[in-house]
Amino acid sequence: MRRRYILALDSGTVKNRTAIFDERANLVALAAKELNVYRPQPGWVEQDADEIWAAQLWTAEQAIREAGIKKSEIAAIGITNQRETTVLWNRHTGRPIHHAVSWQSMQSKEIVERFRKNADLLEEFRQNTAMVLSPYFSVSKICWLLDNVPGARALAEQGDLAFGTIDSWLLWKLTGGKVHATDDSNASRTMLYHLAHGAWDDTLLLQTQIPRALMPEIHPSSYEYGATSPAVFGTEIPISGILGNQQADLFGQCCFLPGAAKNTYGEGSFFLLNTGSRFMQSHNGLNATVAWKLDGKLTYALEGSIFVAGVALEWLRRGLKIIDSLDKTEWIAKRVTDTAGVYFVPAFRGLSAPYWDSETRGVIIGLSEETHRAHLVRAALAAMAYQVRDVYEAIRPDAQFPIEELRVSGGASRNNLLMQMQANILGLPVRRPVESETTALGAAYMAGLAVKLWQSTDELAALWHEDALFTPRISADERERLYDGWQNAVSHAMGWHG
Repeated sequence: MRRRYILALDSGTVKNRTAIFDERANLVALAAKELNVYRPQPGWVEQDADEIWAAQLWTAEQAIREAGIKKSEIAAIGITNQRETTVLWNRHTGRPIHHAVSWQSMQSKEIVERFRKNADLLEEFRQNTAMVLSPYFSVSKICWLLDNVPGARALAEQGDLAFGTIDSWLLWKLTGGKVHATDDSNASRTMLYHLAHGAWDDTLLLQTQIPRALMPEIHPSSYEYGATSPAVFGTEIPISGILGNQQADLFGQCCFLPGAAKNTYGEGSFFLLNTGSRFMQSHNGLNATVAWKLDGKLTYALEGSIFVAGVALEWLRRGLKIIDSLDKTEWIAKRVTDTAGVYFVPAFRGLSAPYWDSETRGVIIGLSEETHRAHLVRAALAAMAYQVRDVYEAIRPDAQFPIEELRVSGGASRNNLLMQMQANILGLPVRRPVESETTALGAAYMAGLAVKLWQSTDELAALWHEDALFTPRISADERERLYDGWQNAVSHAMGWHG
């Protein structure tokens, strides 16, 4: 019987990956290529959309060669992507009109401030999108491009431009410009999607002066969007799954039921909680989002986005030059038993959920002449765990049901010391799966369900296998003492705006 595979395109912030999985969800091949990031001004972050496409295509071809499979054996393609990053391109030439504006970028901050002064618009955002208004989301980035690229607004109003997050851009390129679409999970990250209606919000489009003609069609996350142009891979391959990267990780971690939660530790850190068939307005600085649309039904999640996680470790490497590689952080941190009272609040891009203070800058507090690099490295790791606790504390009253465990993924989740810190500071079991590429796996699952490679989420749940379990090892009193110190450090950081 002929074997069938799923090709998962995983377009991240710092690199593009392609993973190939077989019918048992085994990783057959993985290829990656780093991406350039441009910072034309302080706080601005941009990328080259053409480079993103070229890198993704290169990794796909590389993974296929590594797997030693025929392209005819690929049953479908799934796409997962960095979310909110905004591309506008010309429908006729297929060329972007400007660099992609990254999800990290603060260059649309003034537009957000303008939105905040309109009380009616602010209430529309709150009621219809259930999100905290921030430059993080696509809406203000679209407005920035329309306002700052010469001729862009006129072209948009004529229907000559297309908007997309990275999934839409890749889909357009894969299909040779035939399909301009996205899925509900990515659409919900724009702040232009009505969460209850599951569609673009025409009122918000009108009030933000974004032409409706820019917007892609919205389809379910598991859906046959189209096929690749023969010019891309030499054959037509169905494209049948799209999910934003954090929702893909939630799905790849098999968090299918309400109350299931995961956290990803990458450049940023993202905590998502499945809330089932209804979205919940957060009263604690979190965002409601679509997790996925499957079998005609929307599943929602609550999300806490932490902008700086692995970035802080990278700063220790590149900025302070006190570590040679991120892989060494665990053994360096283990040279001491605690941080000696040092707290590191890595607010390099402001504080995100649940604080949403874009002006705050980072601090390292509690230094003494006995402090050395092991304390700083351990404090940086601890900061990742404390920030997740911040989100956990915000999410518990919003969710109104207990969280019994946390599933984890991302590069830093392989750091056993960090995972033990996380279990300690949360007071929850932390479970790490065998398969580390859970984001790509989530996109593969969605694509595979659409083409009947897998039949149900029950079948997928049976494919999840545990690599390690971390349980709390400190007392409740010690847990709260450490967390009180963190909150004290954050309060000092919030008073320092540079």
